Amino acid sequence: MQTRFSASHGNIELKDRTILVAELDLNVEAFQRVLGEADDVSFRSFLIGGTVRAELVNIPGMSDRQEIDNNVLRPLMQSRDVVCNDLQSVKMRLLPVISVDEATTVEECAKQLIKGNPVLLIDGCTCALLLGLAQWDKRNVEEPQTETSLRGPREGFTESISTNLSQLRRRIQSIKLQVKSHRIGSYTGTEVCIAYIDGLAKSSLLHEVQSRLERIDIDSVLETGYIEELTEDNPYSPFPQQQFTERVDVAVASLLEGRVVLLVDGTPDVLIVPATLATLLQAADDYYNRTVYSSFLRFLRYWTLILSMILPAVYVAILNFHHEMVPGKLLVSIASAREEIPFPTFLEVMMMQLAFEVLREAGLRLPRQIGSAVTIVGALVVGEAAVSAGLVSAPIVIIIAFTGIAGFTAPHYSIEFAIRLLRLPLIILGGTLGMLGVMFGVIAIATHLCMLRSYGVPFLSPFAPFVPNEMMDTAIRAPRWKMSRRPGFSKLQNRHRLARGQKPGPGRGGGN
Repeated sequence: MQTRFSASHGNIELKDRTILVAELDLNVEAFQRVLGEADDVSFRSFLIGGTVRAELVNIPGMSDRQEIDNNVLRPLMQSRDVVCNDLQSVKMRLLPVISVDEATTVEECAKQLIKGNPVLLIDGCTCALLLGLAQWDKRNVEEPQTETSLRGPREGFTESISTNLSQLRRRIQSIKLQVKSHRIGSYTGTEVCIAYIDGLAKSSLLHEVQSRLERIDIDSVLETGYIEELTEDNPYSPFPQQQFTERVDVAVASLLEGRVVLLVDGTPDVLIVPATLATLLQAADDYYNRTVYSSFLRFLRYWTLILSMILPAVYVAILNFHHEMVPGKLLVSIASAREEIPFPTFLEVMMMQLAFEVLREAGLRLPRQIGSAVTIVGALVVGEAAVSAGLVSAPIVIIIAFTGIAGFTAPHYSIEFAIRLLRLPLIILGGTLGMLGVMFGVIAIATHLCMLRSYGVPFLSPFAPFVPNEMMDTAIRAPRWKMSRRPGFSKLQNRHRLARGQKPGPGRGGGN
């Protein structure tokens, strides 16, 4: 391996890596050259034991200043009984810091420095000490705003990956919970962690997740959406193939089912793989309320989402091509409401649907204090004004309003986005081909769903392929004492999660 000597700075460089030398001034110069014009980097010169020169390099605001003052500078400057240029003596006897590593190149030191860990350079030593004192401002643990629940925990993930991992550890107090870390992004170096429970997650799934992450070559990762787009099975599908959540309890429940959780530093959203249509239509409240109530709501959720997707298209198809399907009195009522309308039914529905989407997007982008008010007032004003002006009929407003409200029943708004996207082509098919076009569209969507995979798992599982043992947690939620087996995500030899004989009742559990 070739080496070259830089006469201008007196440092030996191994390829493009600057090796630290025994002269402190040369090491400081090498640091300044590597860091460039980084004015936010602080260089603190001091004497160890009053005799040996040293330099502490850190970035203010990213390191714990109190720890640096009390556990680094004070013990080193006040030391009198240690050979101060002996690196091991300094490391073992003078630094009461829990994490102290060594580095021999400026590049290694710079990587730790930008993570917030201070670097200690000592005159006469060819190694630097990396002090694990990184600390920066972070948001407190709060309730997720996008996944509220009436019952259950209120804790959500934050932007700090260490905080998120600690929340998982606190919920799953087992050494079987494993975490593997990756660095992705040539500029950001974002930490991406794979969390799973050893013995539950399939080895084939773990291998697939790691291989997909390792082949990512990108300059930056700022959110889980980057990882999702670069690792999904079908990037052109409108349906999400990975579930994301801010709720800690949802991530923990997924781990206990044998799934894998991906955490990305800097975002409160975590990815859960594999994802199926059934898991995307499950809400946290389903598991905290009584089974009858949860099953009713889940069954209602399935049907309202189907109606949300096809109702406008069916309305357009029936009025344009299939009048005989409408009862006489209702047909007369609709015809009288449309008597003065200058546009065909197809254009009416498309205009109102687009207006509804514009109002929804405006409500999301406006400040929270006025966003909801603008959405509600805008919908009322636009709808009432359009009907009064004779641009659209009242039944159209009712259909579009019900369609929009029904879409809000989706627990995860990623699946609701897919419903909104598919609604428009179905309206076009209904307006051109009638009910035949709507049926063609529904069949095409069903075919696409049957072909869709999430990390090799069928998206419609356990509906297609049909798995009877896993149907107890799909369109209905069976009693907990009946859901004794984990879904097919987990290993075959560890499917049972509940002992036999757990059904409650009189005379059980030692009662009379």
